[in-house]
Parts: sequence; C-alpha cells; structure tokens
Amino acid sequence: MIVDNVLTSLEALPVSQTRESYLSFVATGGAAALQRDGGPEHVTASCFAFSPDFDRVLLCFHRKGGFWVQFGGHIESHDTSIASAAIREAREESGITELSLLSGSIADLDRHNLQSGFSCTAHWDVGFVAIAATDAQVAVSDESEDVRWFPCQALPTTVPPGLRERLDKVLDVIPTLVR
Repeated sequence: MIVDNVLTSLEALPVSQTRESYLSFVATGGAAALQRDGGPEHVTASCFAFSPDFDRVLLCFHRKGGFWVQFGGHIESHDTSIASAAIREAREESGITELSLLSGSIADLDRHNLQSGFSCTAHWDVGFVAIAATDAQVAVSDESEDVRWFPCQALPTTVPPGLRERLDKVLDVIPTLVR
C-alpha cells in the first residue's frame, strides 16, 4: 500500500519538526492524505530535474501558478511509491522519458499554501532528485506553458516564494543521496 511506502520513506529521514509533521499528517489521514479528492490538503510528489553535473535545473512554467517550478503533482491510484509518482510526474511534464531518479530517497519536504485557481488549499510536497541530459528533447504538457533549463545560480525571477532556498537545500543533500 502506498501509504506504508510514504510513511517508511518519511521515517528514513533525519528527525526534524517538518518530518514529524508529515508523519503525523499521513498517519492521521491515511489513504485520504494522498488523494487529490481526499480533502483540502494532501501529499504531492515532485521532482527536481538536474543536469548530470548539477549546474542546471529543468523547470516548467506552471500554467495555474504563473511561475517557474520543479515538476510534480498528485499521486495517482496506479503509483506504487511516492518516488514513482514523482518520476512519473517529471516525465509527463517534461516529455523526457530518459529522466532517471538519482535515488529513491526523499530530498525535500515543503508544505505550501495554494492561491485561488487551485481546487485544494495546501500541498504537502515530497521532493526527489532526477538527472536528465541537457540535450534531451523536452515537451510542454497541458499543465505548463514552457519547459526550460536554467543555471542553478541564475533562476528566473518568476519562481514561487522559497524555491531558491529549497533548491539550495536539495543541492546540499545530493551527496547523501548517492552513498
């Protein structure tokens, strides 16, 4: 059951207030905490896609949000793990089928409130890291207006609040994911 996978993946993280909040939210909500229609707040899966040298990040311009952001979205009934949901979302939204997870370990946790235009009020986002060749052919999905590579140290100005800090933390955690 994917709820068990999410709980196990979260338990593998170092103890922190954020980790404990996620564990409580998922344990209390059960399967509904992972479903788009399970309530106004639910867990989502995302994926930071990097170049092999980790100098560039692939972002999509999110149509509803109106900003550049990592790939991600809702967990689907056929997803077998939170990591598989993240890579599925990244492949769907980037068009890059050769995109591969660096690790099955969680790299980022970020609960964020959503603005009007979304049917839910908050996402409890669980982020992973993937690698793609910068010359891979990208394709824009229905949820996005564009997909583009950016230098990690020169993100566009239209990113959601906190994305720069999240990206920096993910880059810092990468060496621990490949042990």
